[in-house]
Amino acid sequence: MNPSKQLRRVWLAGVAMLCVVGGVAPVQAADDKARVDIYGFVQMDAIYDFNRVDPAWNATLRPTRIPVNCPGDAGCGENGETIFSVRQSRLGFNGFIPTEIGELKTKFEFDMFGVGQDAGKTTIRLRHAYGELGPFLVGQTNSLFMAGDVFPNTIDYWGPAGMIFFRNIQTRWTFLNQGGTKAAVALEAPGAAVDAGQVNVIDPTLGVTSWNKYPDVTGQFRLDAPWGHFQAAGILRWLGYQSATGSVSGNKTGYGVNLSGALHTVGKDNLLMQLAYGHGIANYFNDGGVDLAPDGNGNAEALPILGWLLYYDKYWNPKWSSSIGYSEALQDNSGGQLPSAFKAGRYFSANILHYPAKSVMVGAELLWGERENNNGNNGSDSRVQFSAKYNF
Repeated sequence: MNPSKQLRRVWLAGVAMLCVVGGVAPVQAADDKARVDIYGFVQMDAIYDFNRVDPAWNATLRPTRIPVNCPGDAGCGENGETIFSVRQSRLGFNGFIPTEIGELKTKFEFDMFGVGQDAGKTTIRLRHAYGELGPFLVGQTNSLFMAGDVFPNTIDYWGPAGMIFFRNIQTRWTFLNQGGTKAAVALEAPGAAVDAGQVNVIDPTLGVTSWNKYPDVTGQFRLDAPWGHFQAAGILRWLGYQSATGSVSGNKTGYGVNLSGALHTVGKDNLLMQLAYGHGIANYFNDGGVDLAPDGNGNAEALPILGWLLYYDKYWNPKWSSSIGYSEALQDNSGGQLPSAFKAGRYFSANILHYPAKSVMVGAELLWGERENNNGNNGSDSRVQFSAKYNF
């Protein structure tokens, strides 16, 4: 065998082992024309926070994590903090495998931004893990209720508070995809954010939690054209709740609509827009709110929530760009929530980014956020972020 061909087969075998560990279908024989593309970036963020946020979330600005009641809320203390982070750094694998019924596409991608029990840690966090064959997709990726490409060109990790932004485990069917028109439906993993409010104050032993009996149903229609794109998405949810004692249980219907789009203006510039409204859909918001809470009589209520964003991405020339905009998440609180319950999150950002060489970006961003509680009390935070990003 030709030594170069033998070396290539050994290399493909090594990549195949890596993909098996990473969840991407293995590379097959070179003659099969299967391949794996490896991509990602290394990013370092240097942040000066003029105020403070919850220490577990200080590497990004989330309005829900801004302290309002001090002492008491996480993040209370002396103003001013310097933060260095590499949590945005990302690694991904795209697999392309020919089959008898079409090309199988797979994606496995993660970053280092710990959430949940890993909040505040630099640790592996799964972003995407899915396979797609023809019109069918299974795995974890962007919800159909979400419009990922209206996320502005910011360097802050979390981004606009009022945006619908949720990567979810799902089974998806794209039944229309031609001529710039696409339509799809999906069953997605359920999960409700429940605020027991005054119910838990009256009887702390109840331990009211979510009850996820049925999947969420989502649908999306999208139109791509030379002027930009328009997307309409809808969601229907079965929102259950239960107590640890079994004495309390029930369900409410959640539903919502998300309208979004991008308008091409001058050159590569884009005006990005989104307006979303619904009852019991806060779980799909980028930041803010709960799905279920007790009303004034102690009965469950699917809370209304409105989210919107308006951003402008400006490309001054091939070496410089900027993004500026504003976003809000606004929730109608119920009569049974506590005074400290989240009511509104507001987010503003503006930046200047420079691309000195291919695959290199450096930039600075000014950020402001505000949290407002049910009782009208509020807290705000301002920060400046400097970032350097190296793509590969």
